[in-house]
Amino acid sequence: MASIPTLPGLESTWVSTPRLNMHTLTSGPESGIPVLFVHGNASSATFWQETMLALPPYYRAIAPDLRGYGDTEDKIVDASRGYFDWVDDLLGLLDSLNIGQFHVAGHSLGGGVVYSLIVAAADRVQSASLFAPASPYGFGGSKGWDGTPCYPDFAGSGGGIVNPEFARLIGEGYRGREFQASPRTVMNAFYWKPPFVPTREEALLSGILSQKIGSDKYPGDSVPSVNWPGAAPGRFGPANAISPKYVRDTVKRFLAVEPKPPILWVHGSDDQIVADGSLFDLGTLGAAGIVPGWPGAEVFPPQPMVAQTRAVLEGYQNFAEQVIPETGHSPQIERPDLVNPLFHAHLQAAEQRT
Repeated sequence: MASIPTLPGLESTWVSTPRLNMHTLTSGPESGIPVLFVHGNASSATFWQETMLALPPYYRAIAPDLRGYGDTEDKIVDASRGYFDWVDDLLGLLDSLNIGQFHVAGHSLGGGVVYSLIVAAADRVQSASLFAPASPYGFGGSKGWDGTPCYPDFAGSGGGIVNPEFARLIGEGYRGREFQASPRTVMNAFYWKPPFVPTREEALLSGILSQKIGSDKYPGDSVPSVNWPGAAPGRFGPANAISPKYVRDTVKRFLAVEPKPPILWVHGSDDQIVADGSLFDLGTLGAAGIVPGWPGAEVFPPQPMVAQTRAVLEGYQNFAEQVIPETGHSPQIERPDLVNPLFHAHLQAAEQRT
């Protein structure tokens, strides 16, 4: 039985794939048009439940817990592959379900997975939707619209920059509000724009607490660096897998891919996690004096995450951007009245082109 309750209309199952046993939420008819949903970091498939149920009735929604999250079999993420451990898992899942072509939607880290999924299987992706996606150049340690590394060893990204207290409290299953780094406090301060609180707050908190914790999981390992802030990416876990050290070379492959599935990019106007001045980015925190020893804006400025995404998608060309006002990092949860019509129209337009 799944560890997090599901809403009526959703089914919780485990699918045995060639790579691992994946916990998966599904809705809609088995013969429906497949839509794959990819969740973000410190999250799980439960974050997609309302979005799945809102789909038109002729779609089949499929939302797995990624490797390292939720109820899926606990296996290590090889960060040196960037997003491709997850990509191979997802393609293995779809193959096990006898699904050929599909639509895909990714949130946050899941948006980063989508870039690499398009690289691996562009001919199978009918459309892609990115909700507050990670920069194509990864999280932390880069500058400029072209994702130039701040340092050759990519210090300032990876497992060494994760707040250890946040990871510890996840590992302990802490559900309180006492600490600034408590998962509930972080969720309600940053996952959406206060004072919004989702109806399923407890289930979504359980999704965060489902993340696998450890030195080879989350936050992962790191290596000492002579560069600020003294730590460079290690080899294991999600935080290292999204370092520019391991993902930035995928950008060229993404831009060169053919065919180019149409992309919808939706992000909130007040996102504080994926932003040009993200409050989770060391460049922002260093400039504010929160992390001491900052080497200055020329060496390590705040990462322009949104500008990087826009520059890459403009090079890709086949995309549309929508900014949702008064919204934080989860527009599909905060403003489904605005986001779902955009999402559904995007799916239907792709169907008409094929």
